[in-house]
Formats: sequence, C-alpha cells, structure tokens
Amino acid sequence: AKCQCKVVPRERTNCGYPGISAAECKKIGCCFNASVPSVPWCYNPKPKKVKKVCPNDPYTRINCGHPGIKPRECTRKGCCFRAHPAGVPWCFYHRVVEE
Repeated sequence: AKCQCKVVPRERTNCGYPGISAAECKKIGCCFNASVPSVPWCYNPKPKKVKKVCPNDPYTRINCGHPGIKPRECTRKGCCFRAHPAGVPWCFYHRVVEE
C-alpha cells in the first residue's frame, strides 16, 4: 500500500541492491523512491497495521473452546465469546484485519 512507503529517508532500510530498477524493487515487495540522494532508494515498507476483531458472521467462527466453556475461561484464552446463535461455536478465534 502507498501509505506503507511513507518512510522518512533517514529511517529507510535497504531492500535491494545497488542499481536495482524501480520495477524490480517493487516486484520483490519493496518501495522505490529515488528523490533523495545518499539514502536507500529501494527500501522496506512499514509493516501493515492490523487489529484483531471478533467476526460478525456466526457461521465463519472457528472454535476456540469446548462445549459449555464459560465466557471468562474463553476470554482468558484470548478468544471471543458470544452465546448466540445456537449451533455455532460460542467461543471462537479473532480475525486479523488490516486497518
């Protein structure tokens, strides 16, 4: 993503090799900006920002507990708990989404 390439020149970490082209740099998943001399032009992007969310669709839940698990026991395991609807896991894993 473009926002991941907004790295101030002094904080860039080299991702390519001397003389790498912009196309080759981008092909290997790096950022390219040749506007500042004496710093890496092909550099590592910022990591993606992600957050954990409890999925809204009850039918996509992935079980994280056991039948009869208590809400506190479930959240202590780091999972989501919703006691509805019937027939799906009530204790289930978070999903990671990009911000």
